[in-house]
Amino acid sequence: MVSEYDPASAVLAELGFTALGELGIPLRWAFKAPGRLAGTNTYVVVDGSLSLRNHLAVRDSLRADPGLRERYAAVKRRVGATAANIDDYGRGKNAMVQQILAAAGLTEAERASIDANQVPSHEENPR
Repeated sequence: MVSEYDPASAVLAELGFTALGELGIPLRWAFKAPGRLAGTNTYVVVDGSLSLRNHLAVRDSLRADPGLRERYAAVKRRVGATAANIDDYGRGKNAMVQQILAAAGLTEAERASIDANQVPSHEENPR
């Protein structure tokens, strides 16, 4: 059975990426980058999915509002300075992300779904 990820996965594998699966985010397939691209996050996301709408809502909101972009950057700096690991960092900025998603028009149910996604910790699934 062919999945919606297979064509992109094949191309990324040829380029040295390793497929990691959805990692708790429905309809978003994560890839570990080859050494030459270390530090990047690479995903294949199904068109129209909540995962993609989430990503685009944050991106577009930050691009459209310099004040919001600065507030988000300040949260990321504060959390980054105190978080014990990347998992704590994600949890630490979640409230701000939820505010951005609300302002972008995602429904309460959509935001709750995004908030409930249980991404395995980096200890459980090293990337």
